[in-house]
Amino acid sequence: MFDVGKVRRDFPILDLEVNGKPLVYLDSAATSQKPRKVINTVSRYYRKYNANTHSGVYRIAEEATEAYLKSKKKVAKFINASGIEEIIYTRNTTESINLVALTWAEQNIKRGDRILISELEHHSNIVPWIMLAKKKGATLDYIALNKEKTALDDASIEEQIAKRPALVAITQCSNVLGTIVDVKRITEMAHRVGAKVLVDGAQSAPHMKVDMRYIDCDFFAFSGHKMLAPMGIGVLYGKRDILEEMPPFLGGGDMIKTVSRQEFTFNELPWKFEAGTPFVEGGVALGAAVDYLKKLRMESVREHEKALTKYALEKLSGVKGVEIFGLPARDIDRRGGVVAFDVIGVHPHDVATIFDQEGVAIRAGHHCAMPLVVDVLRKPALSRMSFYIYNNESDVDRAIEAIAAVKRKFKISDTLKLQV
Repeated sequence: MFDVGKVRRDFPILDLEVNGKPLVYLDSAATSQKPRKVINTVSRYYRKYNANTHSGVYRIAEEATEAYLKSKKKVAKFINASGIEEIIYTRNTTESINLVALTWAEQNIKRGDRILISELEHHSNIVPWIMLAKKKGATLDYIALNKEKTALDDASIEEQIAKRPALVAITQCSNVLGTIVDVKRITEMAHRVGAKVLVDGAQSAPHMKVDMRYIDCDFFAFSGHKMLAPMGIGVLYGKRDILEEMPPFLGGGDMIKTVSRQEFTFNELPWKFEAGTPFVEGGVALGAAVDYLKKLRMESVREHEKALTKYALEKLSGVKGVEIFGLPARDIDRRGGVVAFDVIGVHPHDVATIFDQEGVAIRAGHHCAMPLVVDVLRKPALSRMSFYIYNNESDVDRAIEAIAAVKRKFKISDTLKLQV
């Protein structure tokens, strides 16, 4: 296990005070904070070799190109892809999923085909498929949650895949419940019926070891900003043979090899999908973020978050008038570092506001997962705390103290009966 105290010293934002109290940041599922190594990498890029990539022959342009390419190699190794040909830089997970929807799916999904997602999905892995299904005359199906509303229902998985979908798009870890999905098993089942598989790795790649050759999915999408890198840099992994067959996403510079008055030819992978000037500093900083996480070891990152999440679940379970969502502490191996909860009788937006007054940053709302939160869990909104490498038990204790402040503010008695 790594030294959390040492890690915390790498994050300058944790020195901030909010309302006169040290900042406790519990919203890493939305975006992570950045270590000095990443911040300094961006600064060094602008100070030392700010130039466009690929086209310049002068020294700093060559340095920028080399650094950008090196970052792709780091990312490819980080997720165990075959090479940089399978690593496409996008803006974020959302753009990565939309890229697949507007290229592979546009080309391959036909009227009457089925697209399969789940009730755990983020809007980014719902809306593109609603749009495509309407356009193509396809059917959008959902894998249902179990009766406890904590994980995907095994019978529903089997039933829906038996309907032979053309595409299965599934999250590896829920941003609301923290539920970890066995995407390898689902991929194997989907491939047996001829389906392609896209995995939303936004909440998994930053927090656990992911291996493309082990999972064997056809596409994998994740965001840099959730794993220590800047906002605006994301990744789409795709199997090389599939990417070769896909049409380009956007037209313009870098994605072409030749252009005539009426025709053009594609560039090689991955540049075929990266039109225009890339977010060079974002890519380079993503490489620095990968270096930082590799030094900690992803196995240790995962173990740290399991221990902290278990601690939070156990502490919260002792607070009367609080409803916790997702798998219990005994199932921590199947749960990521996300804890959604409801202080009964208080709207989550009010909860988050009082938390902020206590110097604790949490998320409140439907978490871009309205079908899950509103339709399945039957809540208008939820409060959510989410953990990362820089959080410790003291942060959880501060959150528990903030709940006490909420209850005092709204005069909620500890004898309140929880209505479920």
